[in-house]
Amino acid sequence: MQQPGNHTTYPYEPEFSVSKLFKDRWNDFRYILSFKKTIACAVIAGVLAGVLAAKIKDPTYTARLSFVIDASKSGGSGGLSALAGQFGFNLDGLGASNGVLAGDNVQELVKSHRLIKATLLTPYDKTQTLADRYAVVNKLDEKWLKYSNTGKPIRFPLNGKGNSRIQDSLLHEMTLLILKGDFGISKTDKKLDFFEISTTMKDEKLSLLFCQRMLNQATDFYISTKTQRIRNNVARLQHRADSIAALLNRKTYTLSAANQSLLNLNPAYTTANAGIEVRERDKIVLTTIFSETIKNLEASKAILSQETPTVQIVDEPELPLKKNRLKYSVAIITGVFVSFILAATSILILKNKKGNK
Repeated sequence: MQQPGNHTTYPYEPEFSVSKLFKDRWNDFRYILSFKKTIACAVIAGVLAGVLAAKIKDPTYTARLSFVIDASKSGGSGGLSALAGQFGFNLDGLGASNGVLAGDNVQELVKSHRLIKATLLTPYDKTQTLADRYAVVNKLDEKWLKYSNTGKPIRFPLNGKGNSRIQDSLLHEMTLLILKGDFGISKTDKKLDFFEISTTMKDEKLSLLFCQRMLNQATDFYISTKTQRIRNNVARLQHRADSIAALLNRKTYTLSAANQSLLNLNPAYTTANAGIEVRERDKIVLTTIFSETIKNLEASKAILSQETPTVQIVDEPELPLKKNRLKYSVAIITGVFVSFILAATSILILKNKKGNK
């Protein structure tokens, strides 16, 4: 309740009406259409801009590669784990499907910065790497001239040997650009272990090589990581077998020489026979140890062979690749739409300014 003597007034707020809102917008649209010459000029400008954009935009090339991973499953590794347990190896969980590199984790592995950088540092031809070519195609070499101390474009040596800090930084920038839209991996079916790699770049050969070599890098890293523990065991057993074999060979030659010298000794000297018996005993012990080591080594090699996952290519990209160009129809429609919106906005802004005056 308003107190006596208080004459405060409040601004009037009209009631919201959907029909009035549509009516106002329709009036605005009719007002815009009254500027026929302005709209016509905007449409013509949009058409010309669309045609020009479609003509000057560089085409891109898409390479697609699908593959499937055949990894050992937890159900099939029980026998191998039991066999390995007899020789002192622990393979529990090696083939389990819930491992670090199982399922959808493969997608994150393939998109890792490490693998992308390693792929960029592989050769494009005899004179340049994929990183060099990517920089040229996307005109990054011109942009990066300001970082060069020699005034020449920055180059990237094979395998990143001797890279400077600025080269590593630029490689990181290229990696981010590639992940932003040039490269991707997806799972074609959630129930299956089929994956598809796609690469879209402005150079056909670059797109093809990058797609293929990304899979090679990922495959090598994937298999190496999954089998690292068994490979270490195989290497250890191989080194032990070689050492025992060399020692056994020396013992054999020593025993043979002792037997030869025994023929010329007086039979009254019995200590010589004792020395030969000791050498024979040592040889028998070494032979037994060598036999068991070789048995364990061969068993470990069999386990390594069965537990090594297989990455099988299903469909591989072939030249010529799919060529992507900006269609004239799409470019023209987009240009007309954008130019009409800009013209309509300008007309309404001018209208409001006139109304406020």
